[in-house]
Amino acid sequence: MQREQIRNKIFRKIKRVVIKIGSTVLTNDKGDLDLKIFVGLCEQISRLKERGMEIVIVSSGAIAAGTKQLGLSERPKTIPQKQAAAAIGQTRLMWNYERFFDKYQQKVAQVLLTHNDLSERARFLNARNTLVTLFNYGIIPVINENDSVAVEEIRFGDNDNLSALITNLVEADLLIILSDIEGLFDADPKENKEAKLIPVVENIDEGIENLAAGTKSTVGIGGMVTKIQAAKKVAIFGVPTIIAHGKKGNIIDAIFRGEAVGTLFLPGKEKLTSRKHWIAFTLKPKGTIIVDKGAKDAIVLKGKSLLPSGLCSVKGSFSAGDLVKCVDEDGCEFARGLVNYNSTEAFEIMGLKTHEVKKRLGTDACDELIHRDNLVVLRRT
Repeated sequence: MQREQIRNKIFRKIKRVVIKIGSTVLTNDKGDLDLKIFVGLCEQISRLKERGMEIVIVSSGAIAAGTKQLGLSERPKTIPQKQAAAAIGQTRLMWNYERFFDKYQQKVAQVLLTHNDLSERARFLNARNTLVTLFNYGIIPVINENDSVAVEEIRFGDNDNLSALITNLVEADLLIILSDIEGLFDADPKENKEAKLIPVVENIDEGIENLAAGTKSTVGIGGMVTKIQAAKKVAIFGVPTIIAHGKKGNIIDAIFRGEAVGTLFLPGKEKLTSRKHWIAFTLKPKGTIIVDKGAKDAIVLKGKSLLPSGLCSVKGSFSAGDLVKCVDEDGCEFARGLVNYNSTEAFEIMGLKTHEVKKRLGTDACDELIHRDNLVVLRRT
């Protein structure tokens, strides 16, 4: 199938879109917010709304917008400086979205999140309900990490990662990442003038990930690596991603016309459910368990639960219900899951048969260390 046909086939089905806009797109060379960019993006997104699409914006730029207000010549380095810059810049950011969308009779809502808001399942569902309600009222949510209060333990890390999690949260049909580069190249275009844009990526493998290594941004905190990671996460959710140059004129219009702009990352063939995607990518692992080959094969090839008999070793301190990494004897992580036992209990029942576990911990003890409904396979090989 030709590239144009692939794009047209995908865009015919799009109803809900997450658009991540990077700091380098929203700011100019002087570090100020670029108002012409805001005008253009708001106009294009408004056209999508008029076509009946539901749009979520994941917007960077708050810290960049507040940096100059603090009298700093470069991006803040300490957490207090970042929090202060974000507190100042977030109001400037939202004011520009509000006034420029108002020209097209569109309303926006600010939604600030920390990782804790999505890592607890009840709060995750509450956040989803809030966003769906905003959709029902025809309002465009503008989401950002709550940088003014977030500390390392509750951070998403970067807005590329946040945009991938929001794609799952709202069950979107497409993720668009607008950056200061046209897409993924076969070499670093800043160093190699012969570098060629890769228009379509069917599978994000180690080779694709290596192409992104070493790129970074001087204004934001994400480079091409984090964008590829985001595309990989949503591909597993069955959603395509486009990485494109956000400063290019009418870039969103061009994307939805099916033009060969940016790099299109195709969705994976096997789609995770929203809950399993949440388990694998929203939660932070609290420990690691090492399993033998028989247990790994049962999980990967047969879709079985993980039993205590297949457990070889336990690393870290975790409680029942926490997320843990499942690693084989070669040290390769192949799955993640919500464990039924704490780390002390897991170590105590390591290698035991089911009847031995019940004899050791009581008849109410779970048969499975991790039930298959709470287990997500990340690697098939």
